[in-house]
Amino acid sequence: MKKRLPQLKSDSAAKKLLRSDLTDYLTPENFIPTTFEFAAKDKSITLRVSADLLSAVQEVAKKRHTSYQKLIRSAIEAFLKSAA
Repeated sequence: MKKRLPQLKSDSAAKKLLRSDLTDYLTPENFIPTTFEFAAKDKSITLRVSADLLSAVQEVAKKRHTSYQKLIRSAIEAFLKSAA
């Protein structure tokens, strides 16, 4: 039987969970893809887009559990990789 991960309210609850068998928690629903950004963001840009485009980007970002700025940044990076 597969289980949902419980909400952990303390470090001791997390330690207790980690000491147990986690096999039943290993389901795709219990994982959210994430990325780690290490490069400094020391430059900013101003970009004008339509309200509809911004809403669409924000909606996709929300579904992916990320910020819309990070989504735009990753889209630019993906474009540059494919254009090279």
